[in-house]
Amino acid sequence: MDFPLSQPVLALSIVVPCHNEAGAIPLLLPRLTKAARQAAGEDFEIILVNDGSDDPTWTMIERACAADRNIVGVNLARRYGQQIALSAGLSQAHGRRILIIDADLQDPPELLPEMMRLMDDGADVVYGQRRKRFGERFFKRLSASLFYRLIQIIGDQSLPPDAGDFRILSRRVLEHLL
Repeated sequence: MDFPLSQPVLALSIVVPCHNEAGAIPLLLPRLTKAARQAAGEDFEIILVNDGSDDPTWTMIERACAADRNIVGVNLARRYGQQIALSAGLSQAHGRRILIIDADLQDPPELLPEMMRLMDDGADVVYGQRRKRFGERFFKRLSASLFYRLIQIIGDQSLPPDAGDFRILSRRVLEHLL
């Protein structure tokens, strides 16, 4: 398959949308880097997308990029929202596999090697599905439940409940999305 990229294709890209995540980045990066190295050796990149943060998130991303060649920073001009930030990161991804994860660590990066093994078995998309939703109020749990039911009713594709954005995609799926 041809990849329309100017840089070599990596084994893994990890895309992390960030909005006001200055407190989370120092906790996220060591865990995410360790999981990436277990799954892909040194053949990976972590793309941190700053979505118009008004805290020191971008400064922390710049420092992380300077300290680790596997980390890439993307700084959006203003706040566009998580989905646009995610799209910006995905458009910069050079991996054959692309993990999407939020910066808040509600989804464990340590599942990455297991998710990669499932892809080795032939999956094009592997979802991380929450068994329990901790720390969320009743309204948030109810609205999430209704969202997934609505998607099942009106959508052509099945979406696992409580999957969120935590998933890994093959390059082929990403090319279709882009």
